[in-house]
Amino acid sequence: MQFPLTFNDISLWLAITAIILLITAELISPYYGQANLLIDKRKLRTIALIVGLLFMFTVAIRIYGIITS
Repeated sequence: MQFPLTFNDISLWLAITAIILLITAELISPYYGQANLLIDKRKLRTIALIVGLLFMFTVAIRIYGIITS
């Protein structure tokens, strides 16, 4: 049985997820109104940055694959 997602699919998913999480983290900041949310903004931003770094890691792997082939 093969894994249904390719490496490019995972990279795209990570990029979209990171963008959505970063936008959400900025929109719930106190400067934009919604300050009474139960979401921990620091954790949300940290997770968004981790997902963004994972995306950058997949990009680096792809670039390395292009260079070595």
